[in-house]
Amino acid sequence: MPDTKPEIELDDLGSKGRYVFRDAGAMAEMTFSKAGEHMIIIDHTEVPDAFRGQGVGLRLVTRAVEDARAAGKKIIPLCPFANAQFRRHPEWADVLKS
Repeated sequence: MPDTKPEIELDDLGSKGRYVFRDAGAMAEMTFSKAGEHMIIIDHTEVPDAFRGQGVGLRLVTRAVEDARAAGKKIIPLCPFANAQFRRHPEWADVLKS
């Protein structure tokens, strides 16, 4: 059975941006700020109760990691949720700003 989950969308808003997941009228988002050309700071993740326990927050962070890796950028995860995900995923160390 194919994966029918909605895609994570990227809204690039100049010096800021966000990753958004929308489904059934609800929305989850992870916001970030750009710090120069080669770094982003994840500052907030918000997942409504409708999505709790479905891995939506992890999908948002994973998409940011994939995009950063593809663009040669580093991530500073100031958001407590994103920071916890980086601790759980040592394979993301290549994009973590040390």
